[in-house]
Amino acid sequence: MKFVVNRLAIAGLLVLGAATAAQAQTLSYLGQQIVETGRQFGGTTVGGLSGIDFIASTNRYLAISDDRSQVNPARFYELSLDLSQFVRSGAPGNAGVTFQAVTTIQQPGGGAYAALTLDPESIRRNPVTGNLVWSNEGQRAAGAFQSPTVREMDAAGTYVRDYAVPNKFNPVGTAGGVTPGDRGIFNNLAFESLTFSPDGSTLYTATENALVQDGPTATPTNGSSSRILAFNVATGQAGAEYVYPVTPVVLPPNPAGQFATNGLVELLATGDRQFIAMERSFAIGAASPGVGPNGLPTGYTVRLYAVDARGATNVAGLDTLAGASFTPVTKTLLLDLSDLRNDDGSVLALDNLEGMTLGPVVNGRQTLILVSDNNFGSTQFTQFVALSINAPIPEPQSMALMLAGLLAMVVVARKPG
Repeated sequence: MKFVVNRLAIAGLLVLGAATAAQAQTLSYLGQQIVETGRQFGGTTVGGLSGIDFIASTNRYLAISDDRSQVNPARFYELSLDLSQFVRSGAPGNAGVTFQAVTTIQQPGGGAYAALTLDPESIRRNPVTGNLVWSNEGQRAAGAFQSPTVREMDAAGTYVRDYAVPNKFNPVGTAGGVTPGDRGIFNNLAFESLTFSPDGSTLYTATENALVQDGPTATPTNGSSSRILAFNVATGQAGAEYVYPVTPVVLPPNPAGQFATNGLVELLATGDRQFIAMERSFAIGAASPGVGPNGLPTGYTVRLYAVDARGATNVAGLDTLAGASFTPVTKTLLLDLSDLRNDDGSVLALDNLEGMTLGPVVNGRQTLILVSDNNFGSTQFTQFVALSINAPIPEPQSMALMLAGLLAMVVVARKPG
């Protein structure tokens, strides 16, 4: 119940944040820690952490690696984070980050996944059953098409069931996805995100960019139309779909024409069809303000948005968005992480942040924890960033009073002057 109450409180705070530009900053920077590339644990190389979920009952986290069983078998980790040791420093170290266990993900029928047969991206614990759900991005590559999946497993990694992903998401046609008649996901731009509704009855995932039949991928000059997809948790059947407008790539590549992308990489439900969304932008040679361990700009830009799908059109019945009339979700910028500064005034250098979860309450304030997928690259780093949501989390008995106050403040903020 406490988990539900906290998320309802956050929903009210985010609505208030979207209602008035004169408010104090909604999210603030508590600190970071960095795990060095190549860290070994339990006979595996730690890296590729692209999804994270906080388990309040144990005060620990689950983090899934997007290793396609190439470095080690596909897996997830259990770890603990001591946020009191996080620091606002460009060279923080890794104090307080402790890996506790590693579990191999089992394929249907048992056994570890073979190399290049999956692409794990996000993980969430079902708040009702305790089982784990994870997203598999699939693949659209020459001779190797794989449909995206959402799968459930138990805590030991044993396969339980699949959620029913609609056929429109499955890759069909050519590898590039630009030939007439092609449809389904673009390569590496599918199910990066997962989140349960506060009551645990609905599971959401989303494509990182548009489906092939819906429109183009994000570039420095245009955005992309992702689909948020809802599932009924009890039945595993797909339900409503909503269009999420991904912004264009934030910073251009240098030189022009080099690889650049922006995508919806994580969702966190805070209320009824309300979310915090993470968009991660990257461009080769981009002049991002943060400087990595190699002394060069990392090229990453990460932004968090408050998202409301309650007024959006359910487009589940549309096989393609091309030429269709619909209302997308609304989104309001909460934080551009490039604006964050360490205590010495230096810019917080960002790696490939892709995972996000509500963490514990610290000093009366809810925390938001982010983690990066280092791609197992020597110039990248596994980064944990802790943010604070700037309001006390009320006790259950004060919830109704707090929500009433928030609603009154929203009404006042919207009155014409």
